[in-house]
Amino acid sequence: MTGKVAFVFPGQGSQKVGMGKEAAAVSPAAREIFDAADRALGESLSSLCFEGPEDQLMLTANTQPAVLTNSIALLRAFGETPDVAAGHSLGEYSANVCAGTLSFEDAVRLVRLRGTFMQEAVPVGAGAMAAVLKLDDDTVRRICEQTEGVVEPVNYNGPGQVVIAGEKDAVLAASEQVKEAKGRALQLPVSAPFHCRLMQPAEEKLAPHLAAIHFSDPMLPIYVNVDAAKITRGVAARDALRRQVSRPVRWTESVERMVKDGVRLFVEIGAGTALRGMIQRITKEAEAVSVQSPADFEAARAAIAKVRAG
Repeated sequence: MTGKVAFVFPGQGSQKVGMGKEAAAVSPAAREIFDAADRALGESLSSLCFEGPEDQLMLTANTQPAVLTNSIALLRAFGETPDVAAGHSLGEYSANVCAGTLSFEDAVRLVRLRGTFMQEAVPVGAGAMAAVLKLDDDTVRRICEQTEGVVEPVNYNGPGQVVIAGEKDAVLAASEQVKEAKGRALQLPVSAPFHCRLMQPAEEKLAPHLAAIHFSDPMLPIYVNVDAAKITRGVAARDALRRQVSRPVRWTESVERMVKDGVRLFVEIGAGTALRGMIQRITKEAEAVSVQSPADFEAARAAIAKVRAG
């Protein structure tokens, strides 16, 4: 029996100066995506991706369109088509472009707004995020519930890895409880506490912009973060992108659901290999490869051919 292929797309945190430069140099299709981003935003996002400076690339309002643009440029250069698609947090926009739900130009403008609204929702320094390791999900949830202030599990990234977010003092207090429970808590270098209820103002600001965009029914199924479920309608894709702003990324369940539905190869398209690592911890029933540059295309195509041959 042949297996399905999923293309998965990374979110914020995968960015690095130089991403996409090689693809744009060798692929006209990739170069056109960077040019389209520059036109849509009215500025040279391509220069920021290729040359930096790093401190500007790390600003949320720049990071989000940069990560999306790099992923779609690589996707266009790669030229292959998956059976299903998914993305981690911001990466869900890349998955929607891959599936034809919305145009790249609409997506890059939306994520510029998304990044701006998320940064505005909580003053810099007032929020925090931490990666919690070596504890099960229920223990992390219980610690957050027992901690005074706003702190919530927001990214279920795999067995023994949950990210928490909220008010800075509450995240620090929960991190101390994590240590007492024999876990580890690593503070993350982020500018806002993403995917917790403090992001509700960002969700409300983004909603009318999402509503103004045409969403087609996807050409292939998308597995959405907020429900860890498959969607096949454009209206469902739009609603999922709205709700995910202030709700957890259920990545572990999403991967498990894709595997249950027959996915046997995950191809991560974009900067870094974070999703490949997560997937390898979540399941032993599927392979995972990453495509970070054109140098990775040949191996990824061979893996796709092997899975589809059965």
